Amino acid sequence: MGVIYTIGHGNKSVEEFLLELNSLGIKYLIDIRSKPYSKWSTHFNQEPLKALLQRNGITYVYMGDVLGGLPSDPTCYTNGKVDYSKVEQKDFFIAGINRLIKASQSDIPISIMCSEADPKMCHRYKLIGKVLTDNHIPVLHRVNNVSKSQADLDIEATGGWGTMDLFGVAPTASRKTYLIPTEHSSFSQFD
Repeated sequence: MGVIYTIGHGNKSVEEFLLELNSLGIKYLIDIRSKPYSKWSTHFNQEPLKALLQRNGITYVYMGDVLGGLPSDPTCYTNGKVDYSKVEQKDFFIAGINRLIKASQSDIPISIMCSEADPKMCHRYKLIGKVLTDNHIPVLHRVNNVSKSQADLDIEATGGWGTMDLFGVAPTASRKTYLIPTEHSSFSQFD
């Protein structure tokens, strides 16, 4: 099984970002942002990022439609928050996870990418990393140019309690509240 890395672009320069990907031998970057654009770091918008990666021998793959942190399916929300326990049961999410598992089994060097620099604040740790490790897929999250396992982040995120908080409850929702989409609304204003 190949390791699946996770990375957040945060406010990195493209040079820093490429250096990090190259140091890991990444050949495929999987963009898991629901909306693959950044107000603050426009060099990470989908088209410029895709072109940059292609010029540097890395294949860009967009999977934010199936693995994004803001699903368009309104049944994925509880009290305005994305409910990860609901998302992980959805066919679209399971199909996306299965693609990652297949890549891992093929030993293809990949990294999933979102915008959050700190994986503990991102669905790539709280949802995707959890589901992958539950499926025995090794996941390493990049934090300040250092690789940390899902278990290491569990301990950091819970102050030493592992995957549970002080009250024995695992985090199952996003940290932000969003308006639940209707058939006439768009998420673009909430990203």
